[in-house]
Amino acid sequence: MLDRRLAVWRERADAALVRALPDPHTSPQRLHAAMHHAVLLGGKRMRPLLVYASGALFDADTDVLDAPAAAVELVHAYSLVHDDLPAMDDDALRRGQPTVHVAFDEATAILAGDALQALAFTVLAQAPADATTRVALLGTLAGAAGAAGMCGGQALDLDATGAAASIDLAALERLHALKTGALIRAAVRMGALCGGASTTELAQLDRYADALGLAFQVRDDILDVEGDSATLGKTAGKDEAQDKATFPALIGLDASRARLDELAVVMHAALAPFGERAAALASLAEFAARRNH
Repeated sequence: MLDRRLAVWRERADAALVRALPDPHTSPQRLHAAMHHAVLLGGKRMRPLLVYASGALFDADTDVLDAPAAAVELVHAYSLVHDDLPAMDDDALRRGQPTVHVAFDEATAILAGDALQALAFTVLAQAPADATTRVALLGTLAGAAGAAGMCGGQALDLDATGAAASIDLAALERLHALKTGALIRAAVRMGALCGGASTTELAQLDRYADALGLAFQVRDDILDVEGDSATLGKTAGKDEAQDKATFPALIGLDASRARLDELAVVMHAALAPFGERAAALASLAEFAARRNH
């Protein structure tokens, strides 16, 4: 039953994304095609699933949740397009497909990322919710995407690349709390906001989301060491080759796995007050910590 609910939510997210994206046959076709390439060629849809799972905890209207689910994935997709650029990680493979700047060109990739980010906020502004909720959703996603969130984390990541030995564990965790965790936290918050969650409930979910974001990144770092490009859908071993700051490089694989176990305990404790109603969020936590891609 739970797996079926997650599958239905994923289908809803994909349908919402298709509705939001511009027709690839209309001008400018190359830009529109690049946007479709960035968004619709696979992906775990972790962030939209978190929106639906968090919203379901408070019986939020699924039609309202479609907007933040699509918006957070559009921001995530834009960040990957820019992250893969030669000026950033310079990667040629994403989700088992050529990255946008490889499939199209670098200028188109930059514009596609910009357009996806703008589209995310258009979608939220048009959400079928009351004005107060829309403003809260817009503020939550904007804060998570900017210098105090994802972009700030990417800047710290770039600063640490090539100088991994100079970063300590606290700094590494802060880096990923911004780069990866901020958008995951926003996804959980936006779903809860659509359901009218209280300040206390939001704080409890923030604790869950903060641990989830870090667990997601620790597992990502482990997979970069142990996985292969075909399974991962992106270039394996790239972190070590670029001397990037990662958990296995800093504390080793065994300690990284132990950290995952610690974070799983934190997530379980944060969800405990919600009981069985939080089963979907618990399932996504398990996936984040144990996934193989």
